[in-house]
Amino acid sequence: MHAGLVCGSDPPPLPVLQLRRCDAHHVSGFRFEIVRADRSGARLGRLTTAHGEVATPAFMPVASHGAVKGVAPHELRELGATMLLANAYHLAQRPGVDTVRALGGLHAIMGWDGPILTDSGGFQVMSLSGLVRVDDHGLSYRSHVDGRPGTLSPEEAVAVQEALGVDVAMALDECVSASAPAAQVGRAVTRTTAWAARSMAARGRAETALFGIVQGGCDMELRAESVAGLTALGFDGYAVGGLSVGEPRAETARVAAATVVLLPRERPRYLMGVGTPRDLLRFVAMGYDLFDCVLPTRNARNGTLFTREGKLMIRNAAHARDPRPVEMGCTCYTCQRFSRGALRHLMLAGEMLGARLATLHNLHFYLQLMSEIRAALAEGTFPERSAAAIGAWA
Repeated sequence: MHAGLVCGSDPPPLPVLQLRRCDAHHVSGFRFEIVRADRSGARLGRLTTAHGEVATPAFMPVASHGAVKGVAPHELRELGATMLLANAYHLAQRPGVDTVRALGGLHAIMGWDGPILTDSGGFQVMSLSGLVRVDDHGLSYRSHVDGRPGTLSPEEAVAVQEALGVDVAMALDECVSASAPAAQVGRAVTRTTAWAARSMAARGRAETALFGIVQGGCDMELRAESVAGLTALGFDGYAVGGLSVGEPRAETARVAAATVVLLPRERPRYLMGVGTPRDLLRFVAMGYDLFDCVLPTRNARNGTLFTREGKLMIRNAAHARDPRPVEMGCTCYTCQRFSRGALRHLMLAGEMLGARLATLHNLHFYLQLMSEIRAALAEGTFPERSAAAIGAWA
């Protein structure tokens, strides 16, 4: 994956029992505490990292290449973002780990002084399809940037993320599609567990917490097997991956609900890549603490805006002379200064400002929703307020 980190002869996977059980307290400055447990199953929490605290449940805007598209770091702070998600694979391809380190680390090049979580990039590499080969050692691929061959082993994934200087790293996992045969899903669980053990053994930076990723498709026996293997290793937190990869929405909810109850109560729980507003409310109620999704930013660039009444398609002709803001009562920069008609014009004209304004609104909507969820959890009114919001979006 990175010239200084590629190793052609890594040791074979270590049996789980040969690894010492690691504890979250060995990570300098990393802590998670449950401030209030709600009757719904939701948790109001606090995640502490070397770069600050994150009130949970929290939504992490996606900054795959080191930036949230079209939004400056100070604007993210003003919107209420406290933690960002970047992608180790993309950053290792461009600008490269050595360049990031030479420039002072990922926080420095992003201009962001808050917590950063990175995905290992395994999902992105495996999505290269014909350009990747997966075996027990790890991943072999050709870069989507310049076609050069590269490798990504569990050890390399940890080394890259630690070299970037992030607060939370993800262990390398194998994510398969929803349509994958049962035997392939089973092999992916076995491999992910073995990779998780190697990831734990490879740790070298006290300031970087490490999360394991639960796999298993829609098979709850495999999900339970995956949870058992990961919790035996004692990760600092646990993510649930392999959902929203083509399975029906009802299956996503079923598996997420059945998996979360298997995870350690005292550790943070991260549901990866899932995130319509309705999803956030439902999965918070299940007991998940962290979320990420490209939906608010990607949809914004395509002209789809989120409101409390549902989605608004700003490119539609009906908004051409509409003097109203995107959402009445919204306090975001966009709604305070621009009409629907003006925003529609900017979007259709291809002006960069149009995409920026739409993104600011959508991120404000998401981050304000999370703030209101936390307030409701603190007040003990989350179930009622959640039901009312979901009803309004029906």
